[in-house]
Amino acid sequence: MGGLLAAAALAVPGAGGLTEAPRLAAAYESILGAQFDRAESQLAAACPPAPAEACAALRAESVWWQIQIDPDDKALDARLETLAAAAINAAGAWTEREPKRAEAWFYLAASYTPLVQLRVLRKERLSAARAGGKIKDALEQALAIDPTLGDANLGIGIYHYYAGVAPLYAKILRWFLLLPGGDREKGLKEILAARERGVLLAGEADFQLAQIYLWYEERPRDALALLESLDARYPENPVFLERVAGVHDEYFHDLDASITAWTRLRDRARDRRVTGSAVVLARADKNLQQLIARRGKP
Repeated sequence: MGGLLAAAALAVPGAGGLTEAPRLAAAYESILGAQFDRAESQLAAACPPAPAEACAALRAESVWWQIQIDPDDKALDARLETLAAAAINAAGAWTEREPKRAEAWFYLAASYTPLVQLRVLRKERLSAARAGGKIKDALEQALAIDPTLGDANLGIGIYHYYAGVAPLYAKILRWFLLLPGGDREKGLKEILAARERGVLLAGEADFQLAQIYLWYEERPRDALALLESLDARYPENPVFLERVAGVHDEYFHDLDASITAWTRLRDRARDRRVTGSAVVLARADKNLQQLIARRGKP
């Protein structure tokens, strides 16, 4: 990954790659690590010289990861909506000024992404589908201009994959919105390409792959390995260890392993070594009580 970052740093206006990718990649790493204050400081230092549109997109993404730590709490929804709208407007204006600039189209897609994720979480499927089509269109533009832009493969791969495996009601919705069909195998290859060649999104690709392996590919051991790797790299983010605990319980029916994972997370939360420690501690205690009760049943 270091070589990719070094190469991307050489990008100049009009050239391939992402401008100031090392600085932006460092900020994205902090977002995945749930170090949100640090990420904000890094973005403030990065833009400029990095494009302001890039930092706007990453600020919206940062709020999305904050929401994932406590998804039942809607207190941050309005902030994400506001930040995403501003990022979309800024990146859209950039594509109009420089329609042959691949990274302008990439960051337009990136600006829509946290908004789509929030809409999916809140079960606003029609709005999510519409915005998902805009992500696909923008990424296709980016890759047509610069086929070497590895990070763009993640979003378009996710679109192709989920459109390919979608249930009937979603396919009807896609037809209604005039969205093109999907391709499961192609989408998976594109996601793997983003993981291998992405500058910003390699960690995000791991997370998306883990979910796909669980939900559709019947590869829970591969998913577990990815989630454990993410937890090792980003121990302050409770999302990954929670998913590890869930996989042990739901897919392997291993209550002891799930209890062990929840206990590790509870201990981190008690020591305030995870973000959102109070809500995480309450959730860990609740799940531990339930798992221990289930284990004790004859």
